[in-house]
Amino acid sequence: MALLLVAGVGAGVVGSTAGLASLVSYPALLLVGLSPVSANVTNTVGLIGSSIGSVSGSRPELTGLGPLVRRRAPVAVAGGALGALALLLGPPGSFEKVVPFLVALASVLLLLSPRLRRLHHAATAARRPDGGGGVDVLVLLCCVYGGYFGAAAGVLLLGVLLSRTDRSLPVSNAVKNLLLGIANATAAVIFATRAPVDWTAVPPLLVGCIAGGWFGPAVVRRVPPAVMRWVVGLAGLALAARLATAG
Repeated sequence: MALLLVAGVGAGVVGSTAGLASLVSYPALLLVGLSPVSANVTNTVGLIGSSIGSVSGSRPELTGLGPLVRRRAPVAVAGGALGALALLLGPPGSFEKVVPFLVALASVLLLLSPRLRRLHHAATAARRPDGGGGVDVLVLLCCVYGGYFGAAAGVLLLGVLLSRTDRSLPVSNAVKNLLLGIANATAAVIFATRAPVDWTAVPPLLVGCIAGGWFGPAVVRRVPPAVMRWVVGLAGLALAARLATAG
């Protein structure tokens, strides 16, 4: 319980700096003995608090975006549901085989996240304010991935929004928080009724995540983001290698 509480705090802090909370919370759930699938679905439920906190903190940037949110919210719901069902209905053992690659992808994207955030300086002539229907397809795919596993979904979606729309980084990040929060909540509802969620692990993870998200900005002001990014990213690659060899 203490480990998961600390992991939740770490997930909240990392989520506020790099958008990859699952790279901290998911390994902690594996460490306390949960199977990969149980750890994944428990993580999705436990990180609902992170989504609520991030969306609440993004309300100023979301002002005036009601029409956009109403149009893309169903896309996020569909993506989260499809991802959750893909996890539950996939062949037995398939998630255990693919998860090392997903963790490695999340770690690499974390290390490359500064480059992704600079994408909004490129191809300005080809972008429209909200990107059109093509962006909806990419948003759907990101939300499917978010419902299936989640780690790095925020980096992927932020890269899509920055490179294909004309919104600023703060606004794109707020939209990302909201859409992935919707996808995550949809997947969590499905997992809560159909998946092996470890309900004893949810409360400490949830409380820790809320606490970490609350004082994460204070930590960010004192610890260079690049240091945290490299520590978490390299640890994620080590975890991916460990999971691959264990499988």
